[in-house]
Parts: sequence; structure tokens; C-alpha cells
Amino acid sequence: MSSTWAGLGQIGLLLVALAMVYKPLGDYMARVFTTAKHWRVERAIYKFVRVNPESEQRWTTYGYGVIGFSLAGVLLLYVIQRIQQWLPFAFGHSAVVPSMAFNTSISFATNTNWQSYIPETVLGSTVPMLGLTVQNFLSAAVGIVVAIALIRGVIRSQTDRLGNLWVDIVRTRSGSCCRCPSCSRSCSSVSAWCRACTPVPRSPAWTASSTPSRSRPAPARSPSRRWANNGGGIFNANSSHPFENPNSWSNLIEIFLILMIPVALTRTLGVMVGKKKQGYILLSVMAVLWGAMLTVVWWGRGAPGGQGGAVGRWWHGGQGDPVRDQRVLVVRSTPPHRRPRVPSMPRTTAFPGSVVVARC
Repeated sequence: MSSTWAGLGQIGLLLVALAMVYKPLGDYMARVFTTAKHWRVERAIYKFVRVNPESEQRWTTYGYGVIGFSLAGVLLLYVIQRIQQWLPFAFGHSAVVPSMAFNTSISFATNTNWQSYIPETVLGSTVPMLGLTVQNFLSAAVGIVVAIALIRGVIRSQTDRLGNLWVDIVRTRSGSCCRCPSCSRSCSSVSAWCRACTPVPRSPAWTASSTPSRSRPAPARSPSRRWANNGGGIFNANSSHPFENPNSWSNLIEIFLILMIPVALTRTLGVMVGKKKQGYILLSVMAVLWGAMLTVVWWGRGAPGGQGGAVGRWWHGGQGDPVRDQRVLVVRSTPPHRRPRVPSMPRTTAFPGSVVVARC
């Protein structure tokens, strides 16, 4: 199969998968945010944090809550990074420098996820799992509840109440948005944690350093990052790394997780306002923008110089210090039988446009 047909097949499968979840997931999220019932676990959380789930908040209180919740996330993540050297599983990494810690905290709390650091040289395993993964969930939850509050503002013309922020956040986490990443992550979480805590000797073919390395819990974090449109992966290459995104099927699943909730939210809008055509109009606008950008990227990747074989270059980074004696090999989407052999690196099958990065 040619690369063009492989790419078209991936797009076709993606559109079919999104069409299959559009109505059930959109309707389910609408029920989650409109029902008056509360699950037992939700009531236990409300009791623990002393929140009355039956009370609603004015838009000003709701807005202050969103800002305060986000600021608390920024502060907590900043502190975790600054005390990294005292945390378990830091693996000898020192505290993240203040400017980088502040940048990362703001980035993840606002769901921007600008990754200005190299995870392999800056972070251990505790900060990504205890700090970054938490924000992968919570910052995405804040974005969803703000969208729901906007919908309520449209349909509630006779009141200044927008709902209860804490109820909406808890429902986002317990009901609508945690099941898919939890299902895709549950099989790999335990093994990933064990791998994160186990020393793995480095191969001389990969680096000149004899310092022991640690494997990373990439399978446990990748699903939660993808559905929440987050960066901040275990590896600096993120989903271009074969250990996080090993083949074309995992690539397709990750793209599906990225688009699943945004697409379904247009259906939620239509259901909540009582006019499903409004959801279809918004979905059409999203589709046009996505199709236009896909066309530009496809053309760019197919243009001369857009794809190639393997290119080596020196990589520098990690809190301002160069990573010496480490070669970065960039393997673009060439057929597997023509791809250069890299020691200890599995051969992968990729759709057009995918890039695999490995240190050697």
C-alpha cells in the first residue's frame, strides 16, 4: 500500500470512529451536567470538601472559583518541581530552576502545556506523575466546565446562576471524561509504575555515559495527555518517540483521543440548548478548519524536503546545560524495510508525516 492510501485510510478510520462516538458521548455529557442525581462517590467528595451540591453560584462566584482553582494548581505544581530532589524516584535530578518551574506550572495549569524542558534530563518520575498528570486531568476539567458554564449562560436568561463549579469539576472527573483514558490506561499503569522504579542499564550503543537510566511510565500517562490535548510527555519527543507511540495503530488511537471530546461537545451544546442544529453548525466550522489545516500539512509533508530518510544532529538542552555525547537520530516515515537499523530500537510502521526520534 502506498503512503498516500495509508494516510487516506487513517483519516477514514478516524472519521468513522468519531462519527460512532459523536451522538452517545455528546448525549451522555449533556446528561452528566444536567441531572440532579449525584453518585455515592460524588456525595462523599462533596462532604469531604464541605460543598453543598444543591446550591448554585452566581457568575462572579463561579469565575472567581475557576481563577482560584487554577492559581492553586500553579502554586502546587511549582512547589513540587522546586522540591524534586527530596521526592522519591527523583533519580538524582535536582530541583527545577525557578524560571522553568514557573513556566511549566503556568503552562500546565492553563492547558497550554508548553514543554520548555527536556524530561529525560530535568525530571524524575514523581513530578510527571504527581504534578503534571494531575494537571492533565484538572486543567482539562476546568476547560470543560467553562464551556458548560458558557452554554448555561446562553440558555439561562432569567437567572444569574451558572451552576456549581465544584459539582461540575467532580462530575467531569467522575462521570464524563475519565472513563476512556482510564480504560486505555488501566492495563498498563501497574507495569508502567514498576518500570519507572526499576533501573535499566544503558546500552553503549545509545550513549557514551555509563550512568544507569530508568525506564519511564509512558503507557500510563499517554492516554490522559491525549484526550485532554496535553503535552508534557515522559520523553522530549513525546508521541514521536517509539516507546510512547510505537506504530500506526497507536498513532490513530492517540489522534482519536485528542478529537473525541471536542467533537462530542458540539453535540452536548445542541442537546443542552434544545437545538441540535446549532451543534451541527459548530461542528461544521470545526471540520472546515481541521480539513484546511490537514490539507496544508499534507501538502507540506509531501513537498520536496518534507520527508526524508534519517538525519543526525546534536541535541542540546536541559536547564541550559548541553547534553554531551548524545546523538539524536530523526527517522522520518520511510518504509520499514528501507529504514536504517538503530541498536535496541524496534522498527515501526508509520503513516505519512509521523516522525520517530531516538537518542543513540
